Amino acid sequence: MTTAPRTTVLWRPTGPAELALVAESGWRTWPPRLPDQPIFYPVLNEAYAVLIARDWNVPASGAGYVTRFEVRTDYLDNYDVQQAGGRDILEYWIPAEDLEEFNRNIIGAIEVVRRFPADAPLPDRA
Repeated sequence: MTTAPRTTVLWRPTGPAELALVAESGWRTWPPRLPDQPIFYPVLNEAYAVLIARDWNVPASGAGYVTRFEVRTDYLDNYDVQQAGGRDILEYWIPAEDLEEFNRNIIGAIEVVRRFPADAPLPDRA
């Protein structure tokens, strides 16, 4: 009998351009980092993701989204949790060159759980 892999729930605050690329993947993968983005930063709690989506993504691009997804815990064990500020400001720092393998360890779909503003449009699923 095979058991499902243990997973860790992560959140990712994002803007409309990155979210459109996630939708193009069928809501399964994160797009490659841009040259000035050497690290991919998924976060460990929804409240921190909301703060970034609402307070950073909206002013920068007009909309902010909070996504939720699960990653195999045994894969994440290869990385340390980083404390990026207060005790609840926790994230993983995934090097850009590791993102393809990270994506292979996502279990299920990437889902949008919050939008700022609340009526911000969602991209069509590819």
